[in-house]
Order: sequence, then C-alpha cells, then structure tokens
Amino acid sequence: MPLRSNFMDPGSSFFDLLRQSRSDLLPQMQIKLEGLSQAETRELKESPHGTTILALKYRDGAIIAGDRRATEGFQISSRRIEKVFKADDHSAIAIAGVAGPCIEMAKLFEVELTHYEKLEGMTLSLEGKANKLSQMVKANLPMAMQGLVVIPIFVGYDVKGGKGKIFKYDVTGGRYEETDYYATGSGGKDARSTMKRLYRAGLTEEEAIAVGLEALIDAAEEDVGTGGPDFVRGVFPTVKLAVMTGLQDVPEARIREVCQAIIDRRREVERGA
Repeated sequence: MPLRSNFMDPGSSFFDLLRQSRSDLLPQMQIKLEGLSQAETRELKESPHGTTILALKYRDGAIIAGDRRATEGFQISSRRIEKVFKADDHSAIAIAGVAGPCIEMAKLFEVELTHYEKLEGMTLSLEGKANKLSQMVKANLPMAMQGLVVIPIFVGYDVKGGKGKIFKYDVTGGRYEETDYYATGSGGKDARSTMKRLYRAGLTEEEAIAVGLEALIDAAEEDVGTGGPDFVRGVFPTVKLAVMTGLQDVPEARIREVCQAIIDRRREVERGA
C-alpha cells in the first residue's frame, strides 16, 4: 500500500512546492514582525521602497516602465534600483512597494514560469501567468497588512490573440485587466493623469515610449519619491517592450534621447510663455 503524503501535490507550481516544503524561503516568510519592538517595527516599515511604475498598450504590443529611485523614509536610499524585470520571453513584471520583498517576488515569479515550462513542456497562457502572480500577491497579504506592501503590474504579449495586455493587482491578490494604460506607486496618480491626456489608441512604438517617459517625468516633478531622468549621473528610467517577437529592452541611449527631447520641448514652451 503506498504511503499517503501529508502534503497536497504541488503539481507544476514551484511557488506551491516552496510553500509546502520550505516556506521559510518565501519572500514574505523572511520578514518576521513577531517579537520586534515598536521602534524596530517602524524601522522595518521604513525600509527602501520602490515607487512609480506604469504600462500602456500600443499598436504592436505593450510597454512597461519604471523610474529608478528608492526611498527610505524621507531619504533617497538608491538612485539606480531596478523595478522592471523579465518574467519570460513574452512578459515582464514591474514592482512598487517595499524593495526587498518586491525584488524577491519578481525573481520567484520568473522561476515559477520557468519551472512550469520545464515540467509541462509548454508555456502558460498569458492569463495563466497573470493568475499565478495573483496567487503570489495574495500569499503576501499578511505582510501587506503590516505595511510591507508589494504591488505589481504585469504585461505580456498574447501570441494567440495578437496583442499586448496589461494586468494590475491589489494587495489581496485581486487581478484586473486594463484596456489601455495604468500606473501605480507614489507617483502613480500623476503618471495616470499624463497618460490620460496623451494616450490614444494605435500609438506607434516611438509615440508609446514618449508617452510613458513623459508620464514618469511629470510624476517626478510632483512626487518626491519618483526619480526623473538624471543626466549628470546617467540614470534613466527602465523601459521594456512586450511584442510578437519577444520581450525587448529599450536601449538607454534611446531613452536618454527621448527624455532630452521632452525637456527641450518644455524649455521652448516656457521661453515662449
């Protein structure tokens, strides 16, 4: 008679396997608030935070972008943090919230998708990937209730449907598909206002990149937690494209050129005024 296991079969999910056999390795389990003093808890909650991220659709797919600043309380803890990560060949994830758990969740999500593909011999559908991420965000809810929030945006190219898609999430793991654009983080509201003004259906790649970067620049002007393009240090937002041929990084030189054009245009407007 075969022995019965105390665990449910995790199937093709690496995340479920970790949760059942090594829960201490999960991002949300590496931070324990029990037994901490009030001052220690406050210090933990003031750990580095990633701020503004956004995504928008365009004619050939979708773009996802984020600024590079991380804040720690009222201080800048990093000017070069990465908030946009490759998930697989056709999708990417951007993270806003407490930097440590955010980065770990993004990396774990990439492993989750790779693990599934190796075991099943096929990739998940874009909807399936979005659902997997929803489960991971939901598992972080206990930490989110303590203030250690992780909020992602997920974008990908739906090869079967022939279009880019954007998914946003709430702290409970709720997953919602956006039809045009979305932004979140401390400067998310300002970025959404800019995209609302500039967005239109059928944007070209060049136009979509310009709208995304202009939204991040506007957010940086209004929100202290969002970093704009830094021409002195050579630090610029991260931008990725999810298209039919796969996920692509927008070169830094191209991002710098678009940011410079936006700033030059604004200077001309101010001079004309």
